[in-house]
Amino acid sequence: MIEDILLGVHRPAQYLGNEYNASKKDLKSSKLSFALGFPDLYEVGMSNLGLRIIYGVLNKIPDLACERFFAVEPDMQAALKESNRRLFSWESHEELIGFDFLGFSLGSELNYTNVLNILDLAGLPLESKLRNQDFPLVIAGGPCTLNPEPMHEFFDLFIIGEAEEAIIELVNAYRKYKDDYKNGKMFKEELLIEFSKLDGVYAPSLYATEYNQNQELVSFSPKVKSLPLRIKKRIVADLNTAYFPIDWIVPNVQVVHDRISIEIMRGCPNRCCFCQARSQYYPLRIRSQEQVKFLANATCAASGYEELSLSGLSVSDYPQFGKLVEDLIKVFKEQTINLTLPSLKAKALLGNVSTLIAKIKKTGLTFAPEAGSERLRNIIGKDFSVEEFYSVIQVAYQAGYQHLKLYFLIGLPTEGDNDLDAIIDFAVKASDLRKKVLDSAAAINISVNPLIPKPHTPFQWLKMQPIAAIKDKQNYFKSHCKNKKLKFNFHNFEMGFLEGVLSRGDRRLSQVILTAYKKGARMDAWSNYFSFSKWQEAFAENGVDAESYLCEKSQKSLLAWDFIDTGVDKETLLSEYNKSVAI
Repeated sequence: MIEDILLGVHRPAQYLGNEYNASKKDLKSSKLSFALGFPDLYEVGMSNLGLRIIYGVLNKIPDLACERFFAVEPDMQAALKESNRRLFSWESHEELIGFDFLGFSLGSELNYTNVLNILDLAGLPLESKLRNQDFPLVIAGGPCTLNPEPMHEFFDLFIIGEAEEAIIELVNAYRKYKDDYKNGKMFKEELLIEFSKLDGVYAPSLYATEYNQNQELVSFSPKVKSLPLRIKKRIVADLNTAYFPIDWIVPNVQVVHDRISIEIMRGCPNRCCFCQARSQYYPLRIRSQEQVKFLANATCAASGYEELSLSGLSVSDYPQFGKLVEDLIKVFKEQTINLTLPSLKAKALLGNVSTLIAKIKKTGLTFAPEAGSERLRNIIGKDFSVEEFYSVIQVAYQAGYQHLKLYFLIGLPTEGDNDLDAIIDFAVKASDLRKKVLDSAAAINISVNPLIPKPHTPFQWLKMQPIAAIKDKQNYFKSHCKNKKLKFNFHNFEMGFLEGVLSRGDRRLSQVILTAYKKGARMDAWSNYFSFSKWQEAFAENGVDAESYLCEKSQKSLLAWDFIDTGVDKETLLSEYNKSVAI
């Protein structure tokens, strides 16, 4: 029982489990056990749709029990250590060390030290080579696996791409060999070789890398001839038949996105040069309107939620998007269930904008122009019509909306002060348009983030702006914008720098991550915990130049993530990169 250590910790309900719709399978009577986790706090992890999907997929396997785990706050970590207890699962509160698998969903590079902390609290050796058959197999999936190399020393294997089908194949393979593996008749390497026969499965210990005297990667190859040189990303071909968690778990505490999220599409028809999600979720797949409406009704009925959102990379491009929204509003208005929409293209609201916007809960509208000037939007491949945008928000103001949120990137190629001025001018005009409806201007929240040129994007060869340059641009906004209706929110430039390094890193960063963790780096995605100095010390002690990962890369160089086949080939990305920088 853990209740005796919860009285003195912050928000103890986040550790209780037993939520409405959580799995009630008996762990001890199940032949296989899988602990599925998110390396951030419960409030973040329970907002992740991917975690919910895999949790449901695994618990549909008759002889397997899947339970969850999350990162814990510092006070809970201290309480566990003081009571000499190991980290446990949320459902049965059994120690994680006793499960067959520990599976992590890696959504952010800034959660990497949390992974090590969870392994540590669970009583597991941090490095894969130190874990034998007496320990769980430690695996990972999620967006960060598009470049898993910085974490290669800590995981036994990665599932590259969409895991709904691959995870079932992996579990079936493990079931076949479990007895021999646990009894020591089968070595871990042999088991990993069997797993690697599955499409999308990558076991880093079975591959070797070589670097030249300049610490540039020159070779990546399998140690076993039968293994593939490239790992092909897994995809679910038909979204209509894909599993969806209708039995939506209702969290015990408020979470970041405390609502149902219905995935209406996977993939994106657009070609923004900065967007890694395009490659992550390629190709484009559409869930039918009939299936979307069925899932929305069933999930609301099964959970009691009163708020529903539609999710996808570019929901504005969903076929007949307006009709879908109208149909959902018609159904849920009688049930007093609110529909919220993510960032939209203005064209999605043209024509029937007055009927749609007026009926949706007025929590504000969100748009992502990404750049203030049309010139920069052309360079980054952003499809955004300013004329359509201004037409739509004027109608939105007439419908009663009080404020907008706008997303912009800084540190874009060829960016100058005039482009920063264009962001301010863009927001001022958007704010002043409300004066045509009422006497006062609208409040505009402006989120400004540094461009991080990520793997598997056309910008993967691009130099990332250094910390000093990003800081100067942030200061430029502060000194040049005095409009009180505009509120700028800036991403921490040091956190952005670290995210850039870790996302473009290679195997040499594993020891840097380990060193930073040993120095106390934790919860790096949270500004109140983040310590850049610990990371600077870790890079220095390992003789690794962090900035070298953010330099412009040769178009002929071997990239650390080139062995992953996302379906968008390198030649296509290179062509798009060269076109963008030539504009």
